[in-house]
Amino acid sequence: MMHTDNIVPYDIRYCLVQVSDNRQNAPDEYEASDFDGIRWMVIDGEKHLATLNLVTGNNVYGEKLVKHKKDEYRIWDPYRSKLAGALKKGLRNLPISNGTKVLYLGASTGTTVSHISDMIGFKGIVFAVEPAVRVARELIENVASKRRNVVPIVEDARKPQSYFSVFGKVDVVYCDIAQSDQTNIAIGNCHAYLKPEGAILIIIKTRSIDVTMDPKAVIAQEAKRLEKNGFLIDQIINLDPFDKDHGMIYAIYHPD
Repeated sequence: MMHTDNIVPYDIRYCLVQVSDNRQNAPDEYEASDFDGIRWMVIDGEKHLATLNLVTGNNVYGEKLVKHKKDEYRIWDPYRSKLAGALKKGLRNLPISNGTKVLYLGASTGTTVSHISDMIGFKGIVFAVEPAVRVARELIENVASKRRNVVPIVEDARKPQSYFSVFGKVDVVYCDIAQSDQTNIAIGNCHAYLKPEGAILIIIKTRSIDVTMDPKAVIAQEAKRLEKNGFLIDQIINLDPFDKDHGMIYAIYHPD
């Protein structure tokens, strides 16, 4: 069944934390979430997502570091990460937790990859595919060199047979690439690496697919494409205002 609604975040309890931007500390509110390794932090009256920092003292893209008891969290910016945007817009199920094996297409410099790295911990692994050599260099220097659960793959996502670093099947394929055939690219990677009943989280960049079509129609079209290729749609989320004309589709893989 296809769901397009946005759900208000969870009923959660509050307590005090110390919030640090590496220059000053300030007391603020802390909320548990329904997902492992993720918390809600209220800073200056605004609710923010945060992930438990896998590499204490290290931030990746200038994000705030938040101390709570003996733990350190990284504030997760939904304007920099579409997965954070989807969570703020009401993503009901997150198939990423401690020990998850993820294939990430379109890793870029590693903003979202780093937060996934936090969530999966050292028992998990994220294979981060990025074709641009200069961008991949930043991914390696800023993320993979500090996080042993991130395996960078400098390769075109159209060539999944060339990912020599990937071993076995993965639990999740996350796709964030700007190509007109982005959904077909994601499907090809799922056929190659996603285990049965694994999950796909795909960002639909509607203007990259067809600039003349209504964005909602493009997202619906790509959802149907997934359904024709063995996927059961669980939820569709409009990512406005974090990313205009973008949507996320969460689906479960049921190959023949």
